[in-house]
Amino acid sequence: MPKGRHGFWPVPGAPHACARQSRSHDPHLHLLAHAMTHPCLSCGACCASFRVDFSVHESQEHGGRVPAGLIEEVTDHTCRMRGTDWSRPRCAALVGKVGEKAHCGIYEWRPSPCREFAAGSDACNRVRVRHGMQALDSGLL
Repeated sequence: MPKGRHGFWPVPGAPHACARQSRSHDPHLHLLAHAMTHPCLSCGACCASFRVDFSVHESQEHGGRVPAGLIEEVTDHTCRMRGTDWSRPRCAALVGKVGEKAHCGIYEWRPSPCREFAAGSDACNRVRVRHGMQALDSGLL
């Protein structure tokens, strides 16, 4: 494959320079920038602070979406995310290091308590401070 006019190998499927949009007019750029700077993507404090119990009907085994390998059945009606019942909780779905670069490995399939937990809430800010991070201004989220 020949090199392009600037001496670089062309990237298959990449737009040509004349087809590029101005970054200031790209609606996806704002969303990407927000996602990359969202505090939840570097936090993980909630995943390392709480016991996460939810209905068995949220598990894959019972027709839900939470992966069965990451849960423990507590009763006939209740499941718990693995790792959240320890003296120092850490959800089995948490990827990365709390306070640096952490995220939920099953974000799309996370259980209802995680879906309902609000970034910037009082509970969020308490656990952020407990893990050595600053509280969030809930008006920014």
